[in-house]
Amino acid sequence: MAVTGGADTAVVKIGTSSITDDQGTIDRAAVGRLCDGVAALRDTGRRVVVVTSGAIAAGLPELGLGGDRRPRDAVTLQAVSAVGQGGLIRTYREELGRHGLIAGQVLLAPLDFFVRAQYLHARGTLTRLLELGVVPVVNENDAIADDEIRFGDNDRIAALVAHLVGASTLVLLTDTPGLLTADPRLDAGASLIEEIVEIDHELEGLAGTAGSVRGSGGMASKLAAAKIANWSGVRTVIADAARDGVMVDACEGTSGVGTVVHPRASSLGARRLWIAFAVGSAGRITVDVGARRALEERRVSLLPAGVVAVDGSYEAGAAVEVCDPSGTVFAKGIVRHDSALLRAHAGRRTGDLPDGMAHEAIHADDLVVLP
Repeated sequence: MAVTGGADTAVVKIGTSSITDDQGTIDRAAVGRLCDGVAALRDTGRRVVVVTSGAIAAGLPELGLGGDRRPRDAVTLQAVSAVGQGGLIRTYREELGRHGLIAGQVLLAPLDFFVRAQYLHARGTLTRLLELGVVPVVNENDAIADDEIRFGDNDRIAALVAHLVGASTLVLLTDTPGLLTADPRLDAGASLIEEIVEIDHELEGLAGTAGSVRGSGGMASKLAAAKIANWSGVRTVIADAARDGVMVDACEGTSGVGTVVHPRASSLGARRLWIAFAVGSAGRITVDVGARRALEERRVSLLPAGVVAVDGSYEAGAAVEVCDPSGTVFAKGIVRHDSALLRAHAGRRTGDLPDGMAHEAIHADDLVVLP
């Protein structure tokens, strides 16, 4: 069943812990429930993209490495994911097929969002799949991902995919009702936070850091993904995967479905989203007050003349935080010089720089002023 080109689009992400059993293997019934929800969403006229984890979980039993035999080293886990990816997509194809829907596998890596040509290819493929009525089933390309340039969880990929396809809603399915005011295992009075307008440090503290034994994310990664979506104009709902009708309710704004993170009025482009939220910081640059004012008010490039201090050791092309003399981080960017070169020439005017050294420490196109 094809869906019209102008149809609303939803991106639904589910983690490993929500589609595996207690032994850590893929639970077909759980995948089936998810696909039932996808079909229900399609029946409302929406297009749907599924972002799923679970390739490693699908591969472990085939290789006799389940339970206590689960490997820990990255290379073996990547090999396991190569085996499991086929089984995972087969399960999705069969379960979506019960509803007359076709699944199309799309494996993505961080560079698919960062390199412009790759970004356009990914967007074109996903858009065409949706136009053809296919349900794209997206996962990180774990089998060949470089540890230095990988996401490690699919929450952020889901947020970037939501931006990529122009989705109106990102649904992050988890094992809890949403973001709670406290850890319910420690505080019986913990309650659901139903709406978030701006994600701040206090909320990030509530989210904690840990994921489950079987998953790589956790509430912290979901809140980080919601922040990406928030800055790209996409409404996010964090909700319980086991809740009846959760996907339709999330997309139609049903009260109490989970934690709703509202989008900002202004949004960032794909490259700036990557710089701000998807790539980790390798170090920090401290700038003087005048440089901060210029960066915030005029959105110009950062020159070595405005640099006061350089912290960390990194190569050219790394992402760094930019802070003022008080230590307040107000921007992030891709630096054009390695840390040693920039440190040696911090504070120097452009005319005093050595021949061949780029005049910008961070070019305006590679700089994002943060909230």
